[in-house]
Amino acid sequence: VQLQASGGGLVQAGGSLRLSCSIVGEIFSINDMAWYRQAPGKERESVAVITSGGFANYADSVQGRFTISRDNAKNVIYLQMNDLKPEDTAVYYCNADLTPYYGSGSKYHSPRPYWGTGTQVTVSS
Repeated sequence: VQLQASGGGLVQAGGSLRLSCSIVGEIFSINDMAWYRQAPGKERESVAVITSGGFANYADSVQGRFTISRDNAKNVIYLQMNDLKPEDTAVYYCNADLTPYYGSGSKYHSPRPYWGTGTQVTVSS
């Protein structure tokens, strides 16, 4: 199972970007999906989380500007980022708590977190 993130880039302050993260591989179940970010010299932080039922929660710093969504049929997670600020500059990582498909015994396996490759978001002032 791999998580492949895309959509990062360079944008001016006030602009928008949409990140995508595709889960590739055979999946039995997916629980929470999330986006994290890590700025230079800082620890990785949670940006937004969405449950399997579609309930979303956001970091205070992005509330009202970012929207997380998921397509359960396609196993894709999105992050729509509007009104971007220079402090949003970071490498963004997708995360999914999931159980790969192991055949008939899949239900006996516990889910664990999988991380995607990062995608750089740079916001210029």
